[in-house]
Amino acid sequence: MATAVETLGKLERRITISFPLTEVRAEVEKRLKVQAKTAKAPGFRPGKVPLKMVAAQYGYQIETEVLNDKVGRAFNDAANEAQLRVAGFPNIEPKQESPAGVLSFDATFEIYPEVVIGDLTTVEIETVKADVSDAEIDKTIEILRKQRVHFHTKGEAGEHGDGGEAVAANGDRVTVDFVGSIDGVEFPGGKAEDYPFVLGEGRMLPEFEAATVGLKVGEAKTFPLAFPEDYHGKDVAGKTASFTITLKKLEWAHLPEVDGEFAKSLGVADGDVAKMRDDIKVNLEREVAGRVKARNKEAVMDALVKTATLDVPQSLIAQDTERLAEMTRQDMAQRGMNVKDVPFPPELFAEKAERRVRLGLILSQLVGENNLQAQPEQVKAQIEDFAQSYEDPREVLKYYYSDRRRLAEVEALVLEENVVNYVLGLSKTSSKAIAFDELMGSNAQA
Repeated sequence: MATAVETLGKLERRITISFPLTEVRAEVEKRLKVQAKTAKAPGFRPGKVPLKMVAAQYGYQIETEVLNDKVGRAFNDAANEAQLRVAGFPNIEPKQESPAGVLSFDATFEIYPEVVIGDLTTVEIETVKADVSDAEIDKTIEILRKQRVHFHTKGEAGEHGDGGEAVAANGDRVTVDFVGSIDGVEFPGGKAEDYPFVLGEGRMLPEFEAATVGLKVGEAKTFPLAFPEDYHGKDVAGKTASFTITLKKLEWAHLPEVDGEFAKSLGVADGDVAKMRDDIKVNLEREVAGRVKARNKEAVMDALVKTATLDVPQSLIAQDTERLAEMTRQDMAQRGMNVKDVPFPPELFAEKAERRVRLGLILSQLVGENNLQAQPEQVKAQIEDFAQSYEDPREVLKYYYSDRRRLAEVEALVLEENVVNYVLGLSKTSSKAIAFDELMGSNAQA
């Protein structure tokens, strides 16, 4: 038996659930008899253990199960009868005051809110676009060349030349010994031998690199170095040290020529440089299209958040906060970090969780009202698009269609795209061209 629904707040509700104690006892006894048929105890054959002993061993567990089952069914029946959409899980606590022979529980919970989406035809959304030019292809080729760099002793003649004067310059790989001290005392981490780094990559502090430039092998230099206030080494942050460096090895960087061999190293079997450039362009255009889509989706989601009115259930935010914290914990663990004693305060994830829940409710409303569900042919087309960048597209199709969870991830992407297209089709949109570098430097996420 359940009481009428009490309204405690905008979304918070309470239902009191009651049932006779005799019902609980009868169900417990019934389950104990079933348990007794297979119960084991020293000195007794299986199934011949006295019921009192079975009750002593299993009674508390079975009574808990019975109460959970009865309260759960009673709550679901009451919520369904009242036509309530329960958000999250109810908090169920026993009532302190109940009539004799009656068990009563208070179930406090939240319901899903009413979602009111404003007039999308009045919403202004700025989308972005970007092109892939020869300059972007050239930059990518330079990056690929640098990834395949090899070094030669500077000043020594070889197959590719001598690299010029044997003096350290930006782009060279140097190997040094160094020792640092503050007020004449060496400090932890301030000393190393045979330490290699490439000048100009910013791996070392600017003063350190500047002092290395111009040295020849065997030369040493002593110089002051002021550590930044926010330096990761707290013991030396904000202090000035004296460093002595000795150049032990000097190598110049030789980048591969953009020729047939280079093209073959990138998977172009016949070494056709023009085909290599075409392949790079196709890959860049695919990456650009993905990032443009992500930026535009973010713009649509921002607009929906601004135009929709709803109260967000705190229970759903709490659940998503826990989910985000666990995802972060797993991600850090997979990266080899020891997260056993690392705290994950809920407030770190609360804002993101609130936005995710809010957007989820808005999208659900839009999809339901406008039939924007992902269609099978759309899902298949999306997977086929994924498969284009793999050697065996059939394996990609099999990968997704063999696992319902993977397929659900693709369905969610298609659904979001349906929503984005629907909103852009109604709203007042403008398009802005952005630079390739700006786009590639962004990581838009909904």
